[in-house]
Amino acid sequence: MSFFSIRIMLVLLLMSIIPQKSAGEFEQWCIADEQTPGDELKAAMDWACGNGGADCSKIQVNQPCYFPDTMRSHASYAFNHYFQKFKHKGGSCNFKGAAMITELDPSYNSCRYEFIP
Repeated sequence: MSFFSIRIMLVLLLMSIIPQKSAGEFEQWCIADEQTPGDELKAAMDWACGNGGADCSKIQVNQPCYFPDTMRSHASYAFNHYFQKFKHKGGSCNFKGAAMITELDPSYNSCRYEFIP
């Protein structure tokens, strides 16, 4: 075998045993917990969109994330915007237990949930 062939085989062998990072690994979004009652979601969303500093303009009427017009959907968008904006400054995805982390991108149709690495 030639030196070149051996080098190629070694590279291929190393590539096969070193775990590769998947496309979505480490990507996290913050969404409303399915089990949280609507009144708790509303209070947490109101805080996120108000004092929390999340930009909730995209969940307003005639904006890309208005539909579905549900408390859970709007809260998820607000929670995620807050989380992405402040996660590197100590912000969390908790909202008094009303939110949870997901590794599945919750974006749909023209509604894009922001992800900041």
